[in-house]
Amino acid sequence: MVEKVTQVHGTSPQELKDIIINDFKTELEKFSKNFQPIEQPEYLTREEVATILKISMSTISDWNRKGILNPYRLGNTIRYKSNELDQVLIQINSKKTA
Repeated sequence: MVEKVTQVHGTSPQELKDIIINDFKTELEKFSKNFQPIEQPEYLTREEVATILKISMSTISDWNRKGILNPYRLGNTIRYKSNELDQVLIQINSKKTA
C-alpha cells in the first residue's frame, strides 16, 4: 500500500488542525442558523375537517370527488393534512369572488 503525504509549508500540524476546526465551527454555525426542521403534517379525520371548515360530511365527500380536498388513505382510514386546509379555503373563496 502506498502512503500518501501532503506537505503544508509554513504551518505547523497544530496550526493546520486549529484552522480546520475553526472553519468547521464557522460552517456549522451558519448551517444551524439556517436549519429549519421539517414539520410533520398533522392528519385530521373527516369529522375534524368538517368541524374546522364548518361543512357537512356529504360536502366532504363531494369535495373529495371534485378534487377540492385531497384525502390520504392511511390503512383503512382516510385522513387530511391540516396544512392543506388553508389552501382549500383560499381556493373556494377565490372562486366565489371571481
